[in-house]
Amino acid sequence: MSSSHDLAVRPVTEDEIPAWLNALNTGFLRAPESLSDQELKDRSAHIDPPRTLAAFDASRSHAPLTPADATQVVATFRSFPQELTVVGGRTVPADAISNVTVSPTHRRRGLLTRMMAADLTAAKERGDVVATLIAAEYPIYGRYGFGPATWTTEWTVDVPRTGLDPRWSGPADGGRVDLVDGAAVRALGPALHDRLRHAQPGAVSRDERWWRVNTGDLRTHSSWDEPFYAVYRSAAGEIEGLVSYEADDTWQMKQPQNTADVNWLIATTPAAERALWHYLCSIDWITKVKSGWRAPDDLLPHFFPDPRAASVTTQADWLWVRILDVVRALEARTYAGPGTLVLEVVDRDGFADGRYRLDAGPDGASCVPTSEDGDLVLEAADLATLWLGDESAVRLTALGRVREQRKGAASVADALLRTSRRPWCPDVF
Repeated sequence: MSSSHDLAVRPVTEDEIPAWLNALNTGFLRAPESLSDQELKDRSAHIDPPRTLAAFDASRSHAPLTPADATQVVATFRSFPQELTVVGGRTVPADAISNVTVSPTHRRRGLLTRMMAADLTAAKERGDVVATLIAAEYPIYGRYGFGPATWTTEWTVDVPRTGLDPRWSGPADGGRVDLVDGAAVRALGPALHDRLRHAQPGAVSRDERWWRVNTGDLRTHSSWDEPFYAVYRSAAGEIEGLVSYEADDTWQMKQPQNTADVNWLIATTPAAERALWHYLCSIDWITKVKSGWRAPDDLLPHFFPDPRAASVTTQADWLWVRILDVVRALEARTYAGPGTLVLEVVDRDGFADGRYRLDAGPDGASCVPTSEDGDLVLEAADLATLWLGDESAVRLTALGRVREQRKGAASVADALLRTSRRPWCPDVF
């Protein structure tokens, strides 16, 4: 076993990116692959070396690290700038964390802790309000102050059971659904998504690369299957919805049993959502529709005469948040009614530790450090879970994760923080 002196954590250089990518594949149990020069160029262009960390094991090789040699890279970690929408529609700068792996030969050496500490410290110094990630495993990130702030649900729709008219040929509201190509999605999608994300707490920004990768214009892997794309235009001609989907080719006893698998669907109005789901369920030969990742209180099942036709196949935590600046986080969001709450936040890493007085109302909020006794005592991870409005302080108190110092304070927190619709992050990163 290598000693701690042999394990260095630092940002990669440009020459080390190929080895870092190979180690990333190993950590995610992807088959080793030789990246083509074009794939390497495309993927490297998206990597910012100062924000791309690796752990190097010097004991594994006495030779200099070569582009094809991942033997010395035993852990990977990357972050990038992001905007996160909070309750009320404002956005805050976020440190988005991705590509976190530790080689199975180097577990339990504290490598993730070292990489996380370096990244979060840099994020705090940059002025990021929060850090975000999508957790592959639930138990890992709570110990670093992250809490699940949004959840996601996936439905499988049994099309014949929906009760929809099989003769459906288009929206009854004067709108229309049209098939388009990837170039049209790249032209229409960014503006549509911006309208959606500024109205959806929990949504995050997408850069140009996201649209290029998800329409096949930029190939990060050698294989690409072109999906179908459909757009919904309102009666006034406004673009209000887009969907990307694929379909299989399954027949039994000369009967079609095909499934439409939704990659993503975004819409800025319920009419657009309804039209696109009805369109998917009207495609000849399609007997099942897999919804992809949706909000846990999505309207989808209730667009059908028989909501039971949509059965939940996955329900899980999704976007995890780590609050780095309590004052800015609580002042950024809006509150439905007036109220005052003193929060005592316990944060072993020090980023959010302290007592804070929140005076909130429909016209704005003030949050300041205070020496007053806390009404609620909670860990930084639990504050993150409450911040976007999805969780209940009363529930967390019952679970022993939040402690009431003033009777009824958890109910006050719920009245201030909870939202009528649940936050949702449409993206994985």
